[in-house]
Amino acid sequence: MPDDVLTESTRAELVSACRTTIGDEIRSITYFTEDAVQQVYLRSDLDRTADLIGFADHERLGFHSQSAYRDSQLGDYVATVRMFEHGYLTRVLGEENGVWVTTDSMSMERFEELAAALEPILREISV
Repeated sequence: MPDDVLTESTRAELVSACRTTIGDEIRSITYFTEDAVQQVYLRSDLDRTADLIGFADHERLGFHSQSAYRDSQLGDYVATVRMFEHGYLTRVLGEENGVWVTTDSMSMERFEELAAALEPILREISV
């Protein structure tokens, strides 16, 4: 996959939104579509050994399952938060694109802030 799926300014905007919301707890940021995946940020103390393609394949299922949540009494889908032993993965979806962000442990309110910060950026990105 080419490294230029996103422009430098869009990558910087994603990193800025995440860093502003999460700060030092951020581990990684990965942008994805049905056809592409691009790691936007990886904290320097982490290895580049994650299976981005495998993660993307799993997170892409959200494009198809969003319709299951439409018109529910819970309201509109906002984000998915997955808990792991060493942190969290938060997925925010646009119409045809998405971002997953991995973090160290942090409070739930910060995940809501993260989703709110990423949604408008995803709407602006044309694939």
